Amino acid sequence: MDLFSVKTLLVLLYFTGCCVGQDDILPDGPVDAIVGRNVTLKTLLKNPTFMVVTWSYSDGAELASIVAVAQGSFKVSEAYEGRVWVNVTNGDLTLGPLKATDSGDYSISVTFSDLSTKAAEIKLQVLEPVSDVVIKSNMPEAIENNSTVILTCSAKGSFLKFTWTNGTAPIVADGKRITLKEDEKSSMLTITGVLRTDLVGPIVCTAANKLETEKSAAFNMTVYYGPDAVAITPPNPPPFLRAGSNFSLSCAAQSSPPATFAWYHNNTMMEAAGPVLTLETIEKHKFGKTTGEYTCKAANAKTMMTVSSPVVSFAVMDPITGVKVSGPTETLIAGNSSANISCMATAGSVQTTTWLKDGTPLAASARVVFAADLSSVMISTLQKEDNGEYVCQLSNPVNKEQAAYKMVVNYGPEPVTVTGAEAVEVHDTVLLKCAAASVPPASFTWKFNGTVTDVKTAEFSIEDPKYKNSGTYMCEAYNAVTGKTTSASHFLSVKEEGALDEGLSDGAIAGIVIAVLIALGAAIGVIIWCRQKVPVESPY
Repeated sequence: MDLFSVKTLLVLLYFTGCCVGQDDILPDGPVDAIVGRNVTLKTLLKNPTFMVVTWSYSDGAELASIVAVAQGSFKVSEAYEGRVWVNVTNGDLTLGPLKATDSGDYSISVTFSDLSTKAAEIKLQVLEPVSDVVIKSNMPEAIENNSTVILTCSAKGSFLKFTWTNGTAPIVADGKRITLKEDEKSSMLTITGVLRTDLVGPIVCTAANKLETEKSAAFNMTVYYGPDAVAITPPNPPPFLRAGSNFSLSCAAQSSPPATFAWYHNNTMMEAAGPVLTLETIEKHKFGKTTGEYTCKAANAKTMMTVSSPVVSFAVMDPITGVKVSGPTETLIAGNSSANISCMATAGSVQTTTWLKDGTPLAASARVVFAADLSSVMISTLQKEDNGEYVCQLSNPVNKEQAAYKMVVNYGPEPVTVTGAEAVEVHDTVLLKCAAASVPPASFTWKFNGTVTDVKTAEFSIEDPKYKNSGTYMCEAYNAVTGKTTSASHFLSVKEEGALDEGLSDGAIAGIVIAVLIALGAAIGVIIWCRQKVPVESPY
């Protein structure tokens, strides 16, 4: 019997169920292989003793012979010549280069030397290589919350499975906003109401089968969004701004593409664009004289959205400058004169006026009367206490300025006082001092026993007094402005040397007297005590 006659007989036996079974001949399938490459279908036979081995192929409709092995040689059918090789030792079948049409069921039948037969079948899947993995989008750019983005990943290859990643994180369908639909050659990722974070990327599609894996080029899509909540800085400016100061409002909002900004004053658009509004621009528009509301609106040309910032309000106020205090220029005399002191500023809005005298708030009284707007103060019948520095402080919410006026009220001299020794010994130095409160300071004249001396100072000194220097010394104080004169007298007695020795002082004398009295009392007490203790004999 020739080789192919044996093969045909064994095939017929296999399909009529005359075989022993398919235990331990082939492993479990299927076996995957790549088009254009070789594949070996290995048996589980270990050093078998067989007469005939045959391999056949079925595409599900027809059975075709591939090769038969007998007595150490094999015969390949014409359709497989040049593409098949069999290991005559264990029956392994090597097929290649593979074609896509090689996918199917491969069966083996083995007749052993004892004429027993075993048969088995394994499936071969010939896979096309994975290639041309490409992501395409249904739109070039998207609008957040409004656009539905459909990304389609297509690839060449067999038995493909697709996965999507955003950066390193897998994209997982939630069945609602994000869905995935796959077929044999493509996968469709649908994102409804796309968010800015959905496609930050890089988005990568991976196509794979059991043997190969390929990734698409990184895909990125611009998702336009915003403007988000618009913030204005500072959010709480002071209610009043100093005119000409370096102040500005700034506006910011997250937006893609970057937002454009417009500024509004009391809901009227200003001729100012950009994220910064300076006080210079506000003043240029002649705004700010009264409190106004300012808002910033951010617009996105892609999303067609415009969002307004919170309202900030303030007024622009001129600072106070050129403060001047004016008062009387004539000579002022206590008890005769009055004074009107006024305060004014060359520029700025004055809201508060404060008067100080020598650093202390000046209070109204019967003599001190303020104007209704506090711009001046009238002091009637000036007194010496009215001397001092008068300060006018003008303020508004943006600054404070002040000026001072020094007022001099002439008075005196008041009653004169003369101090010094009333009695001295000859040759002792004598110093008499004269004082009298006066503005301007008084001039002094000394008289001795009614005769004017040459001394014109507040002090009268006698270096080596004699008896003749005893007498009355008068000091006269004179104020050239008020024309007033006051005087006081002092009597001086010059005595001989030692006349003023004080000896024991009155205190010392008093102490001695008290000590003597105490001693005398003690002695009397002792005597009485002794008389009580010693009996006295009766003379009778």
